Amino acid sequence: MVICDLTQFYSPASGGVRRYIGEKATRLEAEGHRHVLIIPGEKTERREEGNRVTYTIASPLVSRTARYRALIRLHLVEEALEREQPDLIESGDPYQVAWKAVASGRALGIPAVGFYHSHFTDAVLRSVAKYFGSLSVRVAAEIGRIYTEDLYNRFERTLVPSAGLSALLRTWGLENVETLELGVDTGIFFPDAEGGTAARRRLGWPEGRQVLLYVGRLNPDKNVRRLLETFSLLHERFPGRFHLAVVGDGMLRGSLQRLAEETASVSWLPYCNGARELADIYRAADLFVHPGVKETFGLVTLESQACGTPVVGIRGSFMDAINFSGLHNWSSDDSEEALAEAIITASAGDLKASGLRAASSVSEKYDWQAVFARLFAVYRDVIANYSG
Repeated sequence: MVICDLTQFYSPASGGVRRYIGEKATRLEAEGHRHVLIIPGEKTERREEGNRVTYTIASPLVSRTARYRALIRLHLVEEALEREQPDLIESGDPYQVAWKAVASGRALGIPAVGFYHSHFTDAVLRSVAKYFGSLSVRVAAEIGRIYTEDLYNRFERTLVPSAGLSALLRTWGLENVETLELGVDTGIFFPDAEGGTAARRRLGWPEGRQVLLYVGRLNPDKNVRRLLETFSLLHERFPGRFHLAVVGDGMLRGSLQRLAEETASVSWLPYCNGARELADIYRAADLFVHPGVKETFGLVTLESQACGTPVVGIRGSFMDAINFSGLHNWSSDDSEEALAEAIITASAGDLKASGLRAASSVSEKYDWQAVFARLFAVYRDVIANYSG
């Protein structure tokens, strides 16, 4: 098979979509298949290495911190597809690139599937709710539903990372939904107490404090403000008990830096160099805190648990389904007081034992090998039954 991933949700720094595509390319190559990647970049070029081909198309930055770009030179997308002639296109975002994937696929006789990585309508609704009234929110919600149904029903399949979100999209009218939960490389992400201790010393995190870790974009859509407010509250009430470690960059970098200055209890890495370094960072922490309330899956929470570090979050997102540390420890409300209380409750328990139980569950159910075996079966079925 020749599989093409086409997306503008791709940062050279990090991100769940980038890790998913990277893992997929590795497994395709290991099985003798070819992988083509088309993404925005600083300049337009084609690179080939073994069975992998990467096209970057010069695109303007939309985020200087997270380094995301808007892919607008869509004619170059079709030129790349025409040259490579993949057996299948997978589109990884819901905007202009998705429409181009559908149109070019039909023009070239190539089936296209869409991966619903982000429940993007929620982000639109939050913006509308912030500036307009409830009627505008209802109108925007209906427009978002119609847009999603119209776009994703044009794909041969719509891949969705959680069963709950799949059920919601079916009620919206999507007829081609295929649930495909993501996974972890359990050969990299696994418990290692000695490795975690060594990494903690290397990172310079303080001994004698419980380290709370967050990995992800520092953007409002990740509810990062809630995390910063929560840590400020914890620091005020329990000075010297907790330390916050953050890996990621984004719009709220300045807010994080101010918190670091105010508390002297914050460590920040804008990015890490790879999966093995990230695994050590997970192991070095005592507790992973994810404040997201609109997550479609939450890959970082799965990775953290795979490394034996339990997770605390806010109940009510599709991330609940992959929590193996106990929802009773999670916040029932999206407020700094409730999240702080959840962290205090969880941190008072046996974190090592809880983390090891979670790691065992993740290893059993979410290894990438099983995920990609199922995905490649979907690809073969789509290719075999495509009528153009």
